[in-house]
Amino acid sequence: MKNDNKSNEMMKGFNDYFILALLDQHDSYGYEISKNIYEYTKGIYKIKESTLYTALQRLCTLKMIESYSGKETHGRSRTYYRITFDGKTYFSKRKIEVKDIIDSLKYFEGEGYGKD
Repeated sequence: MKNDNKSNEMMKGFNDYFILALLDQHDSYGYEISKNIYEYTKGIYKIKESTLYTALQRLCTLKMIESYSGKETHGRSRTYYRITFDGKTYFSKRKIEVKDIIDSLKYFEGEGYGKD
């Protein structure tokens, strides 16, 4: 079920979560974030470049992340992103929400549904 439209639509709701999760591990740049999202979702979700950069800009505006110039590649400086204190605080709350969602989904997958 890799890259079908239904999976992509569902995964779009997690764009900010994916970005913050990756930046919580280390600073990164756009292409690397995109590549890691694809890799860590086991090919289920490939974020579109325009979607990624719109999300990065929104998170910068909300002060969840900040950008800075990094290493030069092919004669251009690469823009890196890092999570801010506000971003870490927000992400910590989101992790709890996502865990609750996963637990709920497991219930309906048969680990609890119909067993009450």
